[in-house]
Amino acid sequence: MSARIFLVAAEASGDALGADLARVLKDRDSSIELAGVGGPLMAEEGIASQADTSGLAVLGFVDGLLAYSQVKRAVAATVDAIVKAKADVAVLIDSWGFTLRVAQGVRAAAPHIKLVKYVGPQVWATRPGRAKTLAAAVDHLICIHDFEVPFYEPFGLPCTVCGHPALGRFKQGDGAAFRARQGFTPTEKIVLVLPGSRNAEIRRIGPTLWQAAELLDRDRDIRIIAVAATSVRKQVIEQAPAAVRIVEETEKEDAFAAATVALAASGTVTTEVALQGVPLVIGYKFGWVTWAIARAFLFKGKYGTLMNVAADAEVAPELVQTRFTAANVASAAAPLLDDESAREEQVRGQDEALALMGRGGTPAAEIAADAVLKVLAQPREPTGT
Repeated sequence: MSARIFLVAAEASGDALGADLARVLKDRDSSIELAGVGGPLMAEEGIASQADTSGLAVLGFVDGLLAYSQVKRAVAATVDAIVKAKADVAVLIDSWGFTLRVAQGVRAAAPHIKLVKYVGPQVWATRPGRAKTLAAAVDHLICIHDFEVPFYEPFGLPCTVCGHPALGRFKQGDGAAFRARQGFTPTEKIVLVLPGSRNAEIRRIGPTLWQAAELLDRDRDIRIIAVAATSVRKQVIEQAPAAVRIVEETEKEDAFAAATVALAASGTVTTEVALQGVPLVIGYKFGWVTWAIARAFLFKGKYGTLMNVAADAEVAPELVQTRFTAANVASAAAPLLDDESAREEQVRGQDEALALMGRGGTPAAEIAADAVLKVLAQPREPTGT
């Protein structure tokens, strides 16, 4: 009987990871039966979503409370789908709060199913106690960085370090071709704005980034562009100033490579842009209730952006909460626009951080797939008992 692996991804970033993982798993063993809960990219790999997780990409404590009933329904539907699929292994991708509840639900309903967490919570930055919680809920963790492993060692959770997924799927963009297609000259300065991949992020972070871009445009002749995923394209179009050129996600590598400077919400996209050799200014903002709780009880790290965490230095300016204002973002970006040597210096620092993150190594999806297959072949050994 063929082995059955069930992939769970509740957000766009997880959908991309799930699609990459599914592709490699099929290459490794074509007899494996794959099923899952995910989005359009996983669907392209033949995995039709068996539960509706749209709208679960919430941002912050208050947003999470407001979406609680929706999350609860989606968790129940996902657990039910995993059990009915008679999965041998379930791979729970990113989305800490959602996937933890799914893991706990599957543990209770079908304890024989092996559980793998792909991308752990950022325990080095906030709530390190989540390491113990995760160790009790799953059998194996596939994490991004070496520095995550010591958090889990005291609790006996086996870990595989795969490196940052964006490094493995990197495709060099053609900035010159993008400029030609868009009617931009080779020397025009381009500001790339990336306000996030979640509706809540775009509402909270987008206005500040657009205002910063407009401040930069006051004293310079620049072009402003944005790349928007299909799931948030309508909202980005509604929010962006009229002069902004919004391009399809299918052009993102070329658009990134064409940019002079990027203004971006913190997230995976910052690594993707840095890989194209473009300097970034990074911003993030939570609701004030969430921020107050985070500062008082949760947030322990110096940085939130993985490049800065890896380098243990602010290689890309990171402006969070009270520092995240249009004036501050514009002030950080202005020298990068005006001074080529400043751009080159920051890109060098970003490149060094990317090397520390595993640039040039085995793609994350391949390491992750091998880890999943190893768990599949092992006898069931519950952790956290």
